[in-house]
Amino acid sequence: MQIRRHDLRFVSVFLFLIACFGVFVVKLILIQVFNSEHLAQLARKQHNQAIELEPVRGTIFDRNLRPLALNIAVHSLYANPRIMSPEDKQRALEILPGLIGVEPEMLRERLGRDKFFVWIQRKLPVDLTEAVRAKKLRGLSFIDESKRFYPNGSLAAHVIGFADIDNKGLEGVELVYDRYLKGKAGQGIFLRDAKQRNLLLSKNFISPQDGMHVVLTIDETIQYIAERALDEAFVKNKAKSATIIVADPRSGEILALANRPTYDLEHVAQSSVESRTNRAVSYVYEPGSVFKVVTASAALEEKMFVETDEIFCENGKYRVANHTLRDHHPHGTLTFREVFEKSSNIGVCKIAQQLGPEIVYNYGRRFRFGMPTQIELKGEVDGWLKDPSQWSKTTISAIPMGHEVTVTPLQLLGALSAIANDGYYMRLHIVKHIRDKYNQVIKSTRPEILDRVISEQTAHRVRDIMVGVVENGTAKRAQIEGVKVAGKTGTAQKVIDGQYSHSQFYASFMAFAPADDPKLACVVVFDEPRPSYFGGTVAAPVAKEVLENSLKYLNSTEVAQAEGSVH
Repeated sequence: MQIRRHDLRFVSVFLFLIACFGVFVVKLILIQVFNSEHLAQLARKQHNQAIELEPVRGTIFDRNLRPLALNIAVHSLYANPRIMSPEDKQRALEILPGLIGVEPEMLRERLGRDKFFVWIQRKLPVDLTEAVRAKKLRGLSFIDESKRFYPNGSLAAHVIGFADIDNKGLEGVELVYDRYLKGKAGQGIFLRDAKQRNLLLSKNFISPQDGMHVVLTIDETIQYIAERALDEAFVKNKAKSATIIVADPRSGEILALANRPTYDLEHVAQSSVESRTNRAVSYVYEPGSVFKVVTASAALEEKMFVETDEIFCENGKYRVANHTLRDHHPHGTLTFREVFEKSSNIGVCKIAQQLGPEIVYNYGRRFRFGMPTQIELKGEVDGWLKDPSQWSKTTISAIPMGHEVTVTPLQLLGALSAIANDGYYMRLHIVKHIRDKYNQVIKSTRPEILDRVISEQTAHRVRDIMVGVVENGTAKRAQIEGVKVAGKTGTAQKVIDGQYSHSQFYASFMAFAPADDPKLACVVVFDEPRPSYFGGTVAAPVAKEVLENSLKYLNSTEVAQAEGSVH
């Protein structure tokens, strides 16, 4: 009996062991065959950390290779909640909100995730990075990244635009040329030990490709000169908004472009939509008398008038259909030249009546009003120049003097530059070329003639009339000692609720200098300046200051270059 009991016990133990072995075999089959991929994936996650390697975004330079937007090295804080104990997380919750300004609830939520990687704060300044490192918080580490930096704050803000925290362009040149600037991300897979400590080992490393550099036509110095002058006048005249553009009329290169109000590129989140609006390209208005240069060009090009022809200006009142046209100052008989020097609405209307609607319209189109300039900036609008089939009986007295037509400041600059450039309309552009990191030019923008608007002879005759506007007419405040300036003033009533306002105006002035060898063309526009609202008193002094100081700067630069070439 004793032996039998031992046999039963032996068999029971043997069967138990066989059952356990069977369970282990089944478990191993499940692990090796059915769950192998899942477990391998989990192991890879525990021991391999895949990190996207951010490329360095390309720099935006001015024409003289002075940086306007560049990337600086920063560090981004992340956490590995899976290796953090409750005590580690609590310590992080006590320290980080006050140290780096992160929201406690957001931090608590992220540290509560069952993940190996969560962002805590992107792109911290160097001082905060060092402060966090000094705390030696377990489970927290840094990744090297770069952050967009704008060294001049708000200077040329509406040209440069801005990029977001991920270095993606959102406005201006940053947006339009994002595909060149952003580069291509790389990837690195870093190995970690069982305690989740990073090892100095990596595999499958793909190097990031840094972005290319964009060189603008903007001149940082001229941009500063233009913004300083615009700022002072904007405040002095209590204007609602203002715009200034400066260009080389021979090449179509934009040397400066600014709007007010503006914003700081380093603090975009604090700016309003209004302050970020680029009025130079996306804001239309009725230009007023600056548009009269189109009428003057048409009359001379069509050989229907000469400068000495006399026009009776009706002593200040002239009936057109059911509308009475008035001059600000009554005039009797004026010569063709004096009509534009003194900006007589009645004189211009009588000239336009002889030209007829078709000719006036055709020259408006020749100067490319009602169509985009093709500038490399988003948001450009066409403006409006209505076809003669839509004209009313009074339109012939409106469009020739800059009403019932809408333009952008940039379109005015294009028309002005055509007159300065012997009748050739150049495509306006703001990017000079694109370079790679080895300083090789990948793509360049060359001066491009879009059309011949008027003959060289007509352009010179219109130029001489515009010189008279500055020397003898409505733009005397634009005179520069020792330099001939050609210009035209404009004062236009705003349309409010379908009616022309008698208290709200646009004040404009456009000019180029030196008149006999134009190096710079400038357009200045103010919206609702107060108390004075005339283009000659509000806008002309700004153009004078910008042209005078910019010409001095250019001349000094040319002298320095000449001396350098000699030595």
